[in-house]
Amino acid sequence: MKVRRVYGLAAVLAALLAYPLAFPNLAAAADSAAVQTKEGWYKTLADFDFMRQNVDIPLKKGVMIIDSRPATRQYDPGHIPGAVNIPDSQFEKQVSKLPEDKATLLLFYCGGVNCMLSHNSAFKAEKLGYTNIKVYADGMPDWKQKGGQVSVSAAHIKKLIDEKAAYTLIDARPQRVAGKGMIPTAVNISDSAFDKNVDKLPADKAATLIYYCGGMECVLSDKSAEKARKLGYTNVLTYPPGYPEWNKLHAAAPLAGAAPAASGGSAATVAALVPGKEKGTVTVASFEKIWKENPASVMLVDVRDPKEFAAGTIKGAVNIPMNDLEKKISTLPADKPVIFVCGTGARAGEAFDTVKMLGGKVQAYFIDATVTFNQDGSYVMVAKM
Repeated sequence: MKVRRVYGLAAVLAALLAYPLAFPNLAAAADSAAVQTKEGWYKTLADFDFMRQNVDIPLKKGVMIIDSRPATRQYDPGHIPGAVNIPDSQFEKQVSKLPEDKATLLLFYCGGVNCMLSHNSAFKAEKLGYTNIKVYADGMPDWKQKGGQVSVSAAHIKKLIDEKAAYTLIDARPQRVAGKGMIPTAVNISDSAFDKNVDKLPADKAATLIYYCGGMECVLSDKSAEKARKLGYTNVLTYPPGYPEWNKLHAAAPLAGAAPAASGGSAATVAALVPGKEKGTVTVASFEKIWKENPASVMLVDVRDPKEFAAGTIKGAVNIPMNDLEKKISTLPADKPVIFVCGTGARAGEAFDTVKMLGGKVQAYFIDATVTFNQDGSYVMVAKM
């Protein structure tokens, strides 16, 4: 009898282990049981974890997140970072916002399980030939409840300014960059100096904080927002398009830049580096000429975070994150120019300032440009006007 019981138990265990293999569709259904489909829903769904894997600043390549809700009352005051607003009612009029590549992963969402807008838009996208579509049926309510970062639009910030509402708008860029122009009412708390300026934040931990920096390639606002949340602030928002979009929309006049100047050094390479409009900068053309003809004559330092660097950089660059630069200045050479680069020029400029203050004889320069980094080591560099 004992032998039969053991054998019977073993058989039951074996059957349970084999169950997912024998019935894969049922196993998949169990995994997605948290989301109960409804009539009229799109066939392919995404959950919070899947969304979180695809939400990133800078934007994840090959992915577009689409908010199907109306703009003014819903998208503007709170949406998933990086999401493009294409209201379902305006889908046909705004279809040009969709990517040309029909294989792009499209992630639609709206106002939760009772909202059909995202499903309706997903079906419309499918009819246009898009082949990789998912709907985050739980939508914005689920995203907020589970702690996902929330972003606001330029229109919402303009509304807060006009209404003189209670909020704190924070420019997370270095002072040298923010000093040339900020969004009205903003205070400058550089991410690298966050800990030294905590006293500038409101005492009320429920106060509304809105962080921005240098655009969709800039991670400083996200980093500062996370630090604020760790301090206990409960209403922390971001404006990812940041100052570049605001400046374009509202035509803020830039402040005059500093006169061109170059760092010290008498080598031929230094002479070949053409000073840019701002102190410490070099022109994109002169950098690219040297980098193509004699890259060993300079040291190119990418000061972005390791995660950004791993996703793509300029082939041959070394990574020294801005937050680590001060303690690694002694590793920089003094016998050839050191050129700092990042995605927008903000952190590169801060690196230049840091080295000029602490770096002794280091011949420091930086590139003030918008740079798109590719994983294969190639890049696209556009000088700022």
